Amino acid sequence: ERETALRETWARSFGLVVAEQSSAHAPPHFTGLDRESLIADSLKLALPAHGAGDPGFDRVVSLADAADLPWVMEPRGAASRHWAEQACRSAGFEPDVRYETADLQAHVRLIETANAVALLPGLVHARAPRGMRVIDLEGNPRRTVFTAARHSSAEHAGVNAVRRALRAEAQALASEDSAFAS
Repeated sequence: ERETALRETWARSFGLVVAEQSSAHAPPHFTGLDRESLIADSLKLALPAHGAGDPGFDRVVSLADAADLPWVMEPRGAASRHWAEQACRSAGFEPDVRYETADLQAHVRLIETANAVALLPGLVHARAPRGMRVIDLEGNPRRTVFTAARHSSAEHAGVNAVRRALRAEAQALASEDSAFAS
């Protein structure tokens, strides 16, 4: 989890960490860590492509419409799982979580094969095959992906090289997919 990774970076176990935050779930700030934002992306409802399976999937035009569908989510305790459950509850239902995995590519495959729906960040579906479709969520929730390094190593050549490469990839993704804002 991001809190552990940030703590371990602060404690010098790691030189650099890539983490995320949303307005609803911001990880702790550790004195002595330098944060740099990479990209902000939208969180969206991901469903199988039209005609891919149960007609119930095809009828969904909002989060509330997904109340009776099977869901895939990250494991309990993950901040993203908590956020997704709260989003569903705010839409008036308790999600039927049939699949649980931290592997977001497995989420994509479960969606493409018409086994589940999920709330996914833009980075996951930016280059996904078109076997799924996405629906905007009310309020356009977003998350920010950032890097963090100790201030003492933030200017190290290796840390800077990795950050430059990550920024370049984030900018390429942002230009490819309208789900992103750099």
